[in-house]
Amino acid sequence: MSNYISSWLENFERQAMIRRALLINGNIIDLSFSRSARILPVNKIIEDSLRALGFREVIFFSSISGIKGISEQDFKQLMASQMTFEQGQDYDFEDYKDSDYELEVAQEAATSISVQDFFATIEKVLTDPLDTKKIAFIVDWSNYLFGQVNALSEMERSYLQRIAQSLRDTVPSQTPQQMREPQSIVIFLCQGNSSIPPILFVDNPLCAHISIPKPSIKEREAAIMAQASNFITKDLISAKSKSFAELVTLTDALTLRDLNNLARLSRQQDEILDISSLVSLYRYGTKESPWEQLNYQRIKSAKQTLQKRVKGQDQAIEAVNKVLIRAYTGLSGLQHSSKSRTPKGALFFVGPTGVGKTELAKSLAQFLFGDEDACIRFDMSEFNHEHADQRLIGAPPGYVGYEEGGQLTNAVKAKPFSLLLFDEIEKAHPRILDKFLQILEDGRLTDGKGETISFADTFIVFTSNIGASYIKPDNNDLVASQFKEAVQNHFTKVLNRPELLGRIGDANIIPFNFMTDVSILKEIARSKLLPLKERLKDKWGIIDMKFVSEDQALEAIIKQMDVHNGGRGVLNAMIKFLFDPLSEFLFENTEHPELIKGHSISIINIEHHFTFLLE
Repeated sequence: MSNYISSWLENFERQAMIRRALLINGNIIDLSFSRSARILPVNKIIEDSLRALGFREVIFFSSISGIKGISEQDFKQLMASQMTFEQGQDYDFEDYKDSDYELEVAQEAATSISVQDFFATIEKVLTDPLDTKKIAFIVDWSNYLFGQVNALSEMERSYLQRIAQSLRDTVPSQTPQQMREPQSIVIFLCQGNSSIPPILFVDNPLCAHISIPKPSIKEREAAIMAQASNFITKDLISAKSKSFAELVTLTDALTLRDLNNLARLSRQQDEILDISSLVSLYRYGTKESPWEQLNYQRIKSAKQTLQKRVKGQDQAIEAVNKVLIRAYTGLSGLQHSSKSRTPKGALFFVGPTGVGKTELAKSLAQFLFGDEDACIRFDMSEFNHEHADQRLIGAPPGYVGYEEGGQLTNAVKAKPFSLLLFDEIEKAHPRILDKFLQILEDGRLTDGKGETISFADTFIVFTSNIGASYIKPDNNDLVASQFKEAVQNHFTKVLNRPELLGRIGDANIIPFNFMTDVSILKEIARSKLLPLKERLKDKWGIIDMKFVSEDQALEAIIKQMDVHNGGRGVLNAMIKFLFDPLSEFLFENTEHPELIKGHSISIINIEHHFTFLLE
């Protein structure tokens, strides 16, 4: 890795020799690789690179810590334009050298030089026709220099105008010799998203924008190998080892400083951890990932577990079970994959309303994570306008709600082990689908604040009613094929987004059947009777509620329901024909509640009408 150099550094060195202003933002507080293959802080790498390029001085300035890289006295001389330079001779500034940067920081204290003074000095240097000084001015932490772009103060506007004027009035290089030499330059270092007003840089050939990304896989590989001896794990970390590949994969979206922290964490544990537990402890504060607890016995019982809550959808449950088995065995590229950091699974449930799509998603969350609350639901009918994606990932800097972040990214950050349920996905604005493509392809999203959120430990379920309005109850296999065809037509011909279905996979589009089996509908209705009995006992002290013929009563209710509404239709019919008449009966007999306490209610049905008697 001795010849390794970050791509951003190559671009920076290129741009620094041709531009007069640079905006560097993104991951500036991280470590990175220098030209000499040393891992150093980004600001130190920038300084060393500028000196290597031929800049005579590199002067850092921030409104809090003041000047660094030059003494205050020398800078004030520069301000007053009292310095003289001889062509080709270095000016005797106070040296700013480091013997070993890992142990040394800048020595200069804060100065009394103001922002106005600093920008005025930049103007004098940049507009010098001879430009003999070759100074790189670095405005450090420039994200704290300006407020909201659309609400700048007069002082902030004056800063912008002075810099813009300085750049405009620079004299271009005239000779071949000058074109090979560096020119004095101003550089803005900005953490996270750029907060420098874009008017300074947009369509300005004197300026360039460089974003420092999170470390690439090659950078993480190089950094891990550079400090492999610092890690203490159950498996030795060495080149081409399984543990090395696993660590590189699991640290996706982490910085090089994170890797250093991870090595420290490994040495501070009472017990030696494996790679997965170590990364999980660092990321989430827990050693055990729910995904690692999906053992053979649990997967083997998945189908029976899901069938306890979801009735009449055995084909859908069988399809979900196959996905879990593929994930467990590693043949789907979802779980235990050494290559992929995408979500652990993505399913598309399609079918009529009220047939158990949402219930199956909640049951799956309970099975995977041990908690139904791990199912985080988003009603996509609320995201049907063009800029709805800002609600998911957060507003960009300068816009209302920027500090709050996005609903989706905040939820995943708070609960990284979760099932994300996107209900009625067909109602979302097509622009939202681009975000899902990114999640399914890269396993991550960058929110409005510039923070990258990993979706690698989530499971994603989309639900849809596409086709339910015209597909008729029929043979289950025919209904399933019709729903699949309806989904494919919608995404390919209506939305022109076939790539989303491509990411999900045809095998993961799971149709749900109409609920026409009377025995299943009766079972759903019967499941509603137990909580009703418990409510009557808790509220009114009624010891029992019994039908003269329960089967006959439930069949009478089911005959009144709309089959297109599935299980929800059962509940609607029970409310209309049982719960409402029962509530009227109770109301008439509860003027004196003590008179019904300890009694039971007997229910007699004639067709779908019910008569209630106290016993």
